[in-house]
Amino acid sequence: MTDITFTADERAILVRRIQGYFSEELKQRIGQFDAEFLLDFVGREIGAYFYNRGLYDAQAILGRKMDDLQDAILQLEQPTEFSR
Repeated sequence: MTDITFTADERAILVRRIQGYFSEELKQRIGQFDAEFLLDFVGREIGAYFYNRGLYDAQAILGRKMDDLQDAILQLEQPTEFSR
């Protein structure tokens, strides 16, 4: 897996969200540098767990769609003397 990267705008949003969480939930102020450091840490140390969960969810959705597609194709099958 390559490193998770965000645009400058995305990082700014995430940093503000971290700062907001610390302020509202923990009643602590956290500066921009510390929030960026925390964002980098979370991405590096636990980001892969969230990334993998997203992959598992995508695989499950794709599997269901493939089953639906297979059913749709079978419904198009015309009767013949051949058996499966």
